[in-house]
Amino acid sequence: MTDKNRSQWDLGRFIETLTYFEVIPFLNWVQQLIQGRPQDRQDRPNGGRNVGVILVAGATGGVGKRVVKRSLEQGYKVRALVRDIDKARSILGNDVDLVVADITKPETLTPVVMANIEAVICCTAVRVQPVEGDTADRAKYYQGVKFYQPEIVGDTPENVEYQGVKNLVQAAAKYLPQKNEKLIFDFTKPSAELKDVWGALDDVVMGGVSASNMQLVENAALFAGNVSTANSGGFASVRTKNFDPPFNLSGYEGVKLRVKGDGQRYKIFLRTDTKWDGIGYAYSFDTVANTWVDIHIPFKDLVPVFRAKVVKDAPPIEQSRICSFQLMLSKFEYDGALNPKFSPGGFALQLESIKAYNGENSPKFILVSSAGVTRPGRPGINLDEEPPAVRLNEQLGGILTWKLKGEDSLRSSGIPYTIIRPCALTEEAGGKELIFEQGDNIKGKISRNDVAELCVQVLKIANASHVTFEVKEANNHANSIDWQRLFSNLEQDK
Repeated sequence: MTDKNRSQWDLGRFIETLTYFEVIPFLNWVQQLIQGRPQDRQDRPNGGRNVGVILVAGATGGVGKRVVKRSLEQGYKVRALVRDIDKARSILGNDVDLVVADITKPETLTPVVMANIEAVICCTAVRVQPVEGDTADRAKYYQGVKFYQPEIVGDTPENVEYQGVKNLVQAAAKYLPQKNEKLIFDFTKPSAELKDVWGALDDVVMGGVSASNMQLVENAALFAGNVSTANSGGFASVRTKNFDPPFNLSGYEGVKLRVKGDGQRYKIFLRTDTKWDGIGYAYSFDTVANTWVDIHIPFKDLVPVFRAKVVKDAPPIEQSRICSFQLMLSKFEYDGALNPKFSPGGFALQLESIKAYNGENSPKFILVSSAGVTRPGRPGINLDEEPPAVRLNEQLGGILTWKLKGEDSLRSSGIPYTIIRPCALTEEAGGKELIFEQGDNIKGKISRNDVAELCVQVLKIANASHVTFEVKEANNHANSIDWQRLFSNLEQDK
């Protein structure tokens, strides 16, 4: 090609690309020096962060407030369902997303309350306090050592433990994602964080003049630009910065894109290597002009590619460490073959979401119930040896009976669930080894801190789905807990 037939290459855009993706550390150091940016950057995307919302009901209670705190520490987005927003703010602080609703009033469980939920942790309970009264902060109730003659105050066990739980289950069933999907990118909810993750990576890095970008438009992201074959170029793409930590998509079959294109054939790349110029695992997909379609991309069908050539001896993609994503429009397929649906010039691809699909059946609704729910009226029970809630079930409005009916409403819902039945709850620090049993026979105690930790851990354990179990603390402190082992010994509900 003669000089007069070449289009002008943009050195500035080339340097901008290398700087954005931190390819040459010296360039980033200079940029930080000029712009006064701190070297310890806080904008590196986090693949360990969960995208969907965890809805915590009963969020101001003894267990619920701990669940909120631990979920946030684990990187989840949390939405706290509360009845009194001022009280909730004083307990949970100013940084928690609060929504006002009452599970005993199904009309309050609106789309605003339930939108974009990934899972529900239900810690609601009827209010119990000593007959003689309690302090404003319920010190007598929470201390959990001395027994006080209890009474129900406020709403009834039937309304809270059964009808309220049933209302929440029915509402959640309409909004929870399919049981085997994981949301990775939700482009329907624009944010500065989402915008900063994706950057243009066009053929300017090879001397070409194509140009593209990723914009957040109404309810979608728009990958658009102009592809030129001048200067032996012919591709435009957007790529994420490397995630730290990477996404762990173990146990899923592939990723699913919800897109509306222009009839051209595009590619997606998933990378397990943080190198700028490493192997990418590619998949080509066709779009239908001006039509929303779901594109399913099985991990097993990804093609390992290095500089547009297939790497024959590359291992299958390591699903546990997806470091970056890339979308591309290119005139080439692989190994020099041409893209049969490529047209130079303007292009546009809209995206609503990227999800992992066909994953293991992890729980989506965690219900904190109580040990003893099946014991009232059970033949052979010696009430003198049972906890107060069992002995006083009738005096307390059938509290355990209604808890059991609430459990049953969840079991029959079709939602992947875990039902946790803790023994007597205490305000102790926790950190003990845990004992799981089934059959509702054990007695003991357990810290509310440990129950909260258990609730959050359950979200990540596939074999905890459709399981009901009792839990108490052991005598010894736990240096670490093998959660998978604990759940491997439990049987699913029949």
